[in-house]
Amino acid sequence: MTAKLNATAVLTISSPGVAVFDYPRPVQPGVVHLGLGAFHRAHQALVFDGLLQSGDPRWGVLGVAMRSTAVADTLKEQDGLYSVQLSSAGKTRCQIVGSIVQTCVAAREPEQVTAAIAAASTRWITLTVTEKGYTAELAGLLLKGLAQRRVEGHAGLTIASCDNLSGNGDKLKALCLQAAGDEGLRRWISDRCTFPNSMVDRIVPAATPACSAAANAVLGVADEGALATEEFWEWVIEENFADPEDAAVLRGAGVNVVASVKPFEDAKLRMLNGSHSAIACIGAVLGLPTVFDCVAQPEIRAFIHALMTEEIIPGIARPDAPAYRDALLERFANPALNHSVHQIATDSSKKIPQRWVPAAQSQLDCGGSVDRLALAAAAWMNYCRGEEEGGATFALNDPQAANLQALATQYKGNAAQTAGVMLDLPGIWGESLSCDTRWRVRVKHGLSRIQALGLRGALAEINIV
Repeated sequence: MTAKLNATAVLTISSPGVAVFDYPRPVQPGVVHLGLGAFHRAHQALVFDGLLQSGDPRWGVLGVAMRSTAVADTLKEQDGLYSVQLSSAGKTRCQIVGSIVQTCVAAREPEQVTAAIAAASTRWITLTVTEKGYTAELAGLLLKGLAQRRVEGHAGLTIASCDNLSGNGDKLKALCLQAAGDEGLRRWISDRCTFPNSMVDRIVPAATPACSAAANAVLGVADEGALATEEFWEWVIEENFADPEDAAVLRGAGVNVVASVKPFEDAKLRMLNGSHSAIACIGAVLGLPTVFDCVAQPEIRAFIHALMTEEIIPGIARPDAPAYRDALLERFANPALNHSVHQIATDSSKKIPQRWVPAAQSQLDCGGSVDRLALAAAAWMNYCRGEEEGGATFALNDPQAANLQALATQYKGNAAQTAGVMLDLPGIWGESLSCDTRWRVRVKHGLSRIQALGLRGALAEINIV
């Protein structure tokens, strides 16, 4: 039986292709992270790993899974250790991450989460709970720990949302203050805690058995928590910390600490995430399994390049937007990532309001074209049928899945009626965009061209324009 990666086995790993941390792991975590998914483990956890490696012991992490027990229990069996394969330009290296020193599950061990938030050693809370996770339940979990922390007389915390939400820190602060029934607690949070807006960027596919097999071959031990990602990463965060000295510390680790995150946030949400959603819907319908497979198709790559250039970049303020676009296309074309289109298309009804709607509204406000954004919206409506053009079916993974599929298939072959009812969906398009005649006309036209020419034909046609 192959030995499992853990604190003992890691001492035996000596492959030149594997980077192994050499710092003493903290007994008490300084960071409580909510949302123990692949993204955090391949992004912020590596930043904290680097800080620990630099000799700063304050950045060990308690990784909190919200409901699912699988990842938390797997990592616990491995003493919190796991490997990350980082790939770019045909090169791959492997790194063992030691920053996650404890794990638990909020739904199963809420008392441990409360105690950790209240602990004197804790300095930060970070969150990757996805766009749909900002609920009263989340606020209650945070407030219980913060209330205990206040009673025990400990310092305030930096509470940093790292989810794909515009103004994520502002939204989290408002959620907590609204849910805090005690005026004293509300005032303590406002005075002592900070909620910096932030933007994080790294493409992290879901973990797969193939990823684990590749890691095991390199490590010589079994790693059931193995991940794969790209070399590129970016973390932009506002200079708004409970401990102001953290700004210099984070800059030293490669984090971009800025006065305003919004230009970077808008670019990431609309260019990376918006393009990803378009690619995912197109790829799913065409039976293309990964982002790499999609951008290898000339008509899809040309469409995404034009979408960013003509309909997204005009509405954002990131100074290096054209270079960012080109870097994104290179990242999408990384064959090592195996980023599933169906993974990206998950919860599309929650993602579209952040990814497409602001870009479309910005274009309409200045009289610009929305033809490609409208075709992306039409491709999503086509995707909601749950059927590839070749006839194979797939399941929608969306909180509105049943309703979306019913609406997408209700008026078979009638693009105007289908687009009409799907543009009327509350909470997706926003009141202004949903009622905009120009937008409705272009989406209906896009869906009619998909129905007439097929998705590839519609893409080829719009690329000629």
